[in-house]
Amino acid sequence: MNPCSIILLLSLASLSAVSGRFISHKAQVLIYNDLAAGTDLVVHCKSKNDDLGVQHVAYGSDFEFRFRPHFFGTTLFHCTMEFNGATHRFDIYDQERDEDTCHHCVWKVRSGGPCLIVAREICYPWR
Repeated sequence: MNPCSIILLLSLASLSAVSGRFISHKAQVLIYNDLAAGTDLVVHCKSKNDDLGVQHVAYGSDFEFRFRPHFFGTTLFHCTMEFNGATHRFDIYDQERDEDTCHHCVWKVRSGGPCLIVAREICYPWR
């Protein structure tokens, strides 16, 4: 085998070993209004590069968005959520926290804080 072939094979092997990062999956976040009946939720989500605008989510409805996580694991979407005259802020997608937990992240927003629904509920209190 000539040296060029060996280099090509090693390069392909290295690429396939980290291909999950090179050809990253799309992540999906769904924010479900699980507050009291009749309570509207106003959501404004942003990342360093994207502003998803203000979304009005009626009780029992949801807002959903998709994106491709950053190669270096630094994707962060934070949301401001308003309901019942109060404003709360939460990191709805933190790649360090969520990359291995969910590719389709379903969050139920409740009065006590948002809950990530995976194999079980993981709830976080408002800060």
